[in-house]
Amino acid sequence: FGCSVPAIMATRTLVSDRDRKMTILLTPYMSCSAKIPIYAVFCAAFFKKYQALVMIGLYITGIVLGIIVALILKNTAFRGKPVPFVMELPNYRLPSAKSVGLLLWDKAKDFIQRAFTVIFFATIIIWFLETFDAKLNVVKDSSDSLLALIGQAISPIFKPLGFADWRVTTSLISGFTAKEAVVSTMAVLMNTSTANLGTALSGAFSTLSALSFLVFTLLYTPCVAAVATIKRELNSRIQTVGVVIMQCMVAWLCGCAVYQIGALL
Repeated sequence: FGCSVPAIMATRTLVSDRDRKMTILLTPYMSCSAKIPIYAVFCAAFFKKYQALVMIGLYITGIVLGIIVALILKNTAFRGKPVPFVMELPNYRLPSAKSVGLLLWDKAKDFIQRAFTVIFFATIIIWFLETFDAKLNVVKDSSDSLLALIGQAISPIFKPLGFADWRVTTSLISGFTAKEAVVSTMAVLMNTSTANLGTALSGAFSTLSALSFLVFTLLYTPCVAAVATIKRELNSRIQTVGVVIMQCMVAWLCGCAVYQIGALL
């Protein structure tokens, strides 16, 4: 439940190529820590009496859906018997400070080079879309930016989920760089501070649509750093694009089911 990037990189310890690829595909269903600010803001705004219950329910939902997808993949794209996981453990010895330091630096450098460089370039792209309009003029109001235009274009897709506000869909796009950006982008577009965002959200969401939004953010495509790591580990652009599309489809279907079934009830 931490960052998906080191979790995906850790699949290298699996000997079986089948098990390694399945684990990579299933890792994004586990809610990463970057989504906690989204959960906290929405739970405080719409589920004051049941904040802990809703957050626990989101984590359990991710686990259950991960198991369901694993069973589907096991009987379709990844048929075959799993290879037993055996890892030989060395004799335990107290490591030297130099060895620990070198190992930490090597792992940290690898993570920074692969993850943060991608985040840096993605952040520049989002900044450009937020700063300029279609004529490449600097905008005074973020609602006139290229990012807002893209959000307005795709907002009808989310109408069955209960939130067709362009400001919400725009924040989801910015969340592709890092999931924490969803809350900050939403606060900017709603002309409020992050601390007062809960009050502003009441005008864009009902309790049911807020729950649908939480389910969608739980399951939709991981951040760009995780996607880049998936591409590197799978060594396939097609499979990586497939992972992103599959995550978005599952998130949309689950969010739609929550909203539509809830509306009937």
